[in-house]
Amino acid sequence: MLKDGEKGAILQRDKETYAVAPHIPCGVVSPDQLRTIADTAEKFNAAAIKITSAARVAIVGVKEEDIDSLWKDLDMPKGHAIGLCVRSVKACPGTAFCRLGQQDSLGMGMKLDKLYHGMDLPGKTKIGVSGCTHQCSENCIKDIGLLGRKKGWTLQLGGKGTATPRLTQEFARDLGTGEVLSLLEDVIDYYKKNAKKNERIGTMIDRLGLDLIKSELLDQRQAVPA
Repeated sequence: MLKDGEKGAILQRDKETYAVAPHIPCGVVSPDQLRTIADTAEKFNAAAIKITSAARVAIVGVKEEDIDSLWKDLDMPKGHAIGLCVRSVKACPGTAFCRLGQQDSLGMGMKLDKLYHGMDLPGKTKIGVSGCTHQCSENCIKDIGLLGRKKGWTLQLGGKGTATPRLTQEFARDLGTGEVLSLLEDVIDYYKKNAKKNERIGTMIDRLGLDLIKSELLDQRQAVPA
């Protein structure tokens, strides 16, 4: 029996079959990829195809002996569905497609996916990027959230949707794209250095205090000469 995550497979409730979920950055998938997923699921007699909360397409009910062949046929990268890492970057259509979008959330999400998807961190981390205040990417319960407004991005930290849910807190606002990427790099680095194992960003904030983290990151950045 495989361990969860081994070969990109997750053991299912029946304790016999597995689910696999290829990585689909920000949920954007081509018609050819959808055909491949459907054909592969059919070829290996999968029990179901499930669209996940991370905007992936999971093939459910796969036999252990078929997993290697299935991945070969899919020819797609594996999604990081478990483990202490950045598991997903969820992004709404933003200005690319939505009439309500204030910022290019899909473009930003794709950038963050390339930078952070699968990155090992002290705790599991989920990122949400929304192009307007409707927050269709559920920023309020993401470890890291970016919210688009007319004047720029608002960075939110510390959300989680667990048995003890926690809402995000605003960390900085009116940020340009370059400022967001630079500040987020500092936030991730701070999290790596200061969080305990299995501690999510929100729990770290509760332990250290948001004001302290702001003073160590934002004040320090403002003190650097232009």
